[in-house]
Amino acid sequence: MEVTLTVNGKQHHISIETDEMLLTTLRKLGYFSVRCGCDTTNCGLCTIWIDGKTVLSCAYPTFRATNHEITTLEGVEVEASKLAACLASEGADQCGYCTTGMMMSALMLKAHDVHPTDDEIKEYLIGNLCRCTGYESQLRGIKKYLEGDLE
Repeated sequence: MEVTLTVNGKQHHISIETDEMLLTTLRKLGYFSVRCGCDTTNCGLCTIWIDGKTVLSCAYPTFRATNHEITTLEGVEVEASKLAACLASEGADQCGYCTTGMMMSALMLKAHDVHPTDDEIKEYLIGNLCRCTGYESQLRGIKKYLEGDLE
């Protein structure tokens, strides 16, 4: 099946399997910030935006993404680097495997609510699993980013 996808403002014409998930397609196209951790929508590593809403790409059929704007972490590189610096300054970058999905959720949070409480941040990040940190360092890093406390 041939499809045309718009990823980070760039059009891609690609041949896909009819049952191919967007996670697989994006990685084929070289968007390696989109990661696979579970294939069951439980970890959040594959989080992207479609038309400005967070989506788990491991469970989103590629053919459904035609005529929609797909955004990966590569497409928000400037803001992502600011958030990454805040996370690193708080020690939240241990293995880093979960970071890209969590960052996509945190960046979307900023777009909707720049002054959330700790509980609102935690609620927004539900579904983004980390096996290394215990989440407190991520919470501090995200708060620092949202408060504009960039070093």
